[in-house]
Amino acid sequence: MDTVLVDEKSSDDLLNVTVTASRIIKSIHIDDALLEDKEQLEDYLILVLNKALNKAEDIYENEVAAVAKDGMPNIPGMDMFK
Repeated sequence: MDTVLVDEKSSDDLLNVTVTASRIIKSIHIDDALLEDKEQLEDYLILVLNKALNKAEDIYENEVAAVAKDGMPNIPGMDMFK
């Protein structure tokens, strides 16, 4: 999951982050315009990082569920992964 990358950006493209599906932050790119307002930068970081980490978690959970489903026996009437 370390090779699966998730990119997320602010709506105005002033902040871009990349995380792995394992929820490791790989890069943060900050536009110079955000450096002038510390509070705004902090808000952007929280918002964009949380969005990226949530997407990464969804990808991770889907991959784990797919692997687990492939490894489970097919028991009629018992669908554990609905």
